[in-house]
Amino acid sequence: MPTVSSARWALMAQFALFGLIQVSWMSRMPSIRDALELTSLQLGSLLIIGGLGSLIGALTVGAIIARFGSRNVLIAGIVGNVVGFGLDATGLLGFGLGFFIAGMAVNGVCGALVNVPININAAAVEQRLGKAVLPQFHAAFSIGAALGALVAAGFAFAGAHVAMQILVVTAVVTLLRALLVAPATTLTSQAPVTTATGSVDALSTRERNRSAVRSALGAWLEPRTLLLGVVLLAASLAEGAATTWISLAVVDGFAAAEATGAMAYGTFVGAMTVFRFIGTGLIDRFGRVTVLRASGLSSLAGLLLFVFGPDLAVAWIGLVLWGCGTALGNPIAISAASDDPARAGQRVSVVTSFSTISSLAAPPLFGLLADEVGARSALLVVGAVIILSLAVAGQARRRPTPGETTPATPTAPTAVVDA
Repeated sequence: MPTVSSARWALMAQFALFGLIQVSWMSRMPSIRDALELTSLQLGSLLIIGGLGSLIGALTVGAIIARFGSRNVLIAGIVGNVVGFGLDATGLLGFGLGFFIAGMAVNGVCGALVNVPININAAAVEQRLGKAVLPQFHAAFSIGAALGALVAAGFAFAGAHVAMQILVVTAVVTLLRALLVAPATTLTSQAPVTTATGSVDALSTRERNRSAVRSALGAWLEPRTLLLGVVLLAASLAEGAATTWISLAVVDGFAAAEATGAMAYGTFVGAMTVFRFIGTGLIDRFGRVTVLRASGLSSLAGLLLFVFGPDLAVAWIGLVLWGCGTALGNPIAISAASDDPARAGQRVSVVTSFSTISSLAAPPLFGLLADEVGARSALLVVGAVIILSLAVAGQARRRPTPGETTPATPTAPTAVVDA
């Protein structure tokens, strides 16, 4: 299947580039703070603007994809990132804080315009192959994020201004993204949406827009889609809390050195990335629901070991279990939301909105709790959300698309559709 194969590898690269461009600039936060002459608190407040932009993008991208198709939306996101990072660099070069703020808002919106289309197309690859591969795309994102951190370290070591880094990285990533757009989106239909009365081609532009909006809003009224959002919320919260708080929790909770805290977070990321590659075989063999529940139990057990472990060695075992358990929740939820290709854009948009809400609400919540009860104990909130996710994990079960009488069986001979 040369077309599927080329789409698969082009999308792997798109995910990696997404991780690289997202993380590379964030790894230079001290330089950004100094260039803008802000305090850490002021900079942290500004970052919320990007989160709000992401939320706006996540809430609207479903309707936009329904109207214009995933390829056009992906192109818009890529072009928008050029504008956004250009504004960021302009602000960092001393032309005014307003440029940086505008760039943050633009990049927040464009993050959703890139994230949702590449996930939809990755789900289409998975459906064509008849086996679970979506976690591997998310592993590629993690690898790209690690490369982004290394790129940032290289620019910092060379003494390059952070604005120069942003411009260079954006130029290179945009060129590669542009070359990969066509093969990455080759499997998704570019046909306009249809309505109950016939093809949208026969409708006016206003009616097309209304049809797209109705289709997107309808996804917010689907109980299964909302519950899949809860699954993704738990996975995103578990991953995001680890990113923000593991290092601090290790340093404060075990009186360890800062380097040890960094190694602890590296252990979590490594476990998550590796399991995203090897976990696909488990999904094919045991089904989404069983793997999702086992992942939730692993994540919960690891979290409890990390919080209540009597020493760092036990907590380190907990980090591995936590990382492995967090690996598959995000891709499984997106895969389940994409069961019906005709509705994938709208449903993935809704589901990923829960991840964005998590990224907005979690930092102030954990910050408040960490001040009151300590960083390790504050992480118990994640455990509560994981338990909620376990209760609704059955919603990830494969649902037949319109016209199917039973769920399609993957081509792998040992595959299990659901548990």
